[in-house]
Amino acid sequence: MQAIAKWLLARPHNAVLGLAVTMLLPAPQVTSGAIMALLVLAKGNRSAVTSALIASAILGAATLIVGGTMASVLVLIVGTWVPAMLLSNVLVATRSLTFSLQVSVIVAIAAMLVFQIAVPDPAAFWQPYLDAMIKIVNENGLQLDTTLLTAEVMTISAVLVYWMLFTVAVLSGYWAYRQLPHETSDFGRFRDMNFGRVIAFTMALASLLAFVIGAAWLQNIAFIMFAMFMMQGLAIMHWLRGAGYLPGFALVSVYVLLPFLQILLVMVLALIGYSDAWFGFRRRFTKT
Repeated sequence: MQAIAKWLLARPHNAVLGLAVTMLLPAPQVTSGAIMALLVLAKGNRSAVTSALIASAILGAATLIVGGTMASVLVLIVGTWVPAMLLSNVLVATRSLTFSLQVSVIVAIAAMLVFQIAVPDPAAFWQPYLDAMIKIVNENGLQLDTTLLTAEVMTISAVLVYWMLFTVAVLSGYWAYRQLPHETSDFGRFRDMNFGRVIAFTMALASLLAFVIGAAWLQNIAFIMFAMFMMQGLAIMHWLRGAGYLPGFALVSVYVLLPFLQILLVMVLALIGYSDAWFGFRRRFTKT
């Protein structure tokens, strides 16, 4: 990773090439977003914006050549680089990885609230996306059970997936930045990350209010906040590995199994992370 980070930062056109090429890969929010985060942290906003503009021009020209639509490319570009750049700037401004991730949770919940207010009919909003998913699945000779893909499930999934993608992107960019041979700023370690009792209490309060007043949208927010604690659960896994309590293959197994046991493993990690927010397992282990 150090060699890749050094190559990207060695010359301006390397960063441009990296941004453009990774936009063509699966999940560009992670790969291209990580490069954007690295550029912001190592070179600053001016260099990052310049590289992004040149890469956008290259992608736009390539799109016109192959007969694609500029609108979809523009949405992908803005939706990939802008969030990574904003979260990276929060990291630089606060100089705290933990606080930056806490801010990302608040922003994600606020975005969901705005969606709930701005979109009176979520089912109609998600129907075109659902139709596109069904078409892609059918073209590959598969079947998609749409009975479970309700508007609520689609909304929750969208918020969680995008939050996880951009969080992982900035974490990856920050990790690559810390691998550089020259002196870098230390904004904290991922293994020490803690969402804290305020967010944990807010989640519990939202869940209680949703049960009392029967508000489905409030229950959705509570569920999303709980699922986000899986990131703290992963941080604990890294802390256990660094402290020598967890073998390396066990940590690798968590990441390998995550795509196959998505819901189950996310809930287990979220439960671990949420419990740690209240009881501070790592602090207790350290004292012991």
